[in-house]
Formats: sequence, C-alpha cells, structure tokens
Amino acid sequence: MKQRIRWLIKKFSPFKIVVRRTSLRGKKKEYLENKGKALALALSRIEHFNKIYKVNIGKINIKNQKTRWGSCSKKGNINFNYKIALLPERLSDYIIVHELCHLKEFNHSRKFWDLVSITIPDWLERRSELKKGLKNTA
Repeated sequence: MKQRIRWLIKKFSPFKIVVRRTSLRGKKKEYLENKGKALALALSRIEHFNKIYKVNIGKINIKNQKTRWGSCSKKGNINFNYKIALLPERLSDYIIVHELCHLKEFNHSRKFWDLVSITIPDWLERRSELKKGLKNTA
C-alpha cells in the first residue's frame, strides 16, 4: 500500500508543479486586450515612484509570463506581467516598486526591503496578499 501511495505521489506531483507555474499565464486574447493598459499603468507609476528612487531605466516590456509578476535586468530593463493591469492599484504598485528597487539592489537583502519600505511601508502585507491570491487561482 505504501508503495502505491509513493508511486501515485511521484506520478502526480509534476502536474501540481505545472498548475502552479501556469497560474499567472493568461489567454492570448486577454493578454492582447490588456497589454496596452498594463504598459500605460507601468509607465505612469514608474514615473511617479522614480521621482523618489531616481534609477536609470532601460526598456519596459509587458509580457504574458508564466510564473512572474515582474522581472528586471542589470541593464535596467523591466518586464511586467500584463495582469498588473487587472490588480488593485495597491498590489500593482508593490510589484512596480519591487522591480524599481531591484535596479538599485539586485537581491532581496535588508537594504532592498528598506528601499521598498520607503514608498510601500506595508510591503509584507501586500506581498502576502499577492501570494494568497495566486494560491486561490492555482
């Protein structure tokens, strides 16, 4: 019996991983409908927050990423998931500030979180809310 349970867990655990990984990815039509809105939001909020952070920004891209709300490169390029346009502003602001702060601190050190807390003092609560929402959609 234990061997059967182990076999079942081994067989079905990859599917759980796939479900979690694809929970952010939307349909192409939804992506195309919201891409412009997400870009406008990102540009507007980056302009607002960058008055404080003063980081050099490269390209800003909106993507239909599978597993991330945002990402950035050391060249200053930032990618956002188009679904930031579908989130409450407090959560999209957290994502945008998170990526902006990575352009100064390319890690999740205490310095990084101190930067985030300059404009998002309740970042931990917002991060938890974002993660909680993802679990409900997986």
